[in-house]
This record gives sequence, structure tokens and C-alpha cells, in this order.
Amino acid sequence: MKLRLKDIREDKDIKQIDVAAFLNCTQVCYSRYENGQRDIPLNTLCLLAEFFNTTTDYILGLTDNPNKY
Repeated sequence: MKLRLKDIREDKDIKQIDVAAFLNCTQVCYSRYENGQRDIPLNTLCLLAEFFNTTTDYILGLTDNPNKY
């Protein structure tokens, strides 16, 4: 499963450090989420969907539709 975090973040011209600040984690921690080196906790995945205004399914690559239902 390919995560789309990096693509979504870059499309919105947001820096990793800004997402990390929203999640209250380090930039290194967030970078590991993007690179698939660390599993994303469910509550963090929900926060990311809220931050990027998309769905968890889109982030996880389960759908190609980035819009909320």
C-alpha cells in the first residue's frame, strides 16, 4: 500500500515541519510516516485527513477520489 502523504503535502505547498507541528510530533517522526518507515496510529491518520481536507481512504491509497463524501 502506497501512502499519498508526500504527494498531498507537496500539492498543497506545505512543509513537513508544519504538518509535524499540527500533529505535535517531530519532523523526523512525520518524515518516517511519509516514507513508510513508521506505522501511522489511527488517531494520527484521522488528524492527517482533517488537516489535508481529504479522507483516510485517499491517504491510504484505497480510493483515487480525494474528496470527502
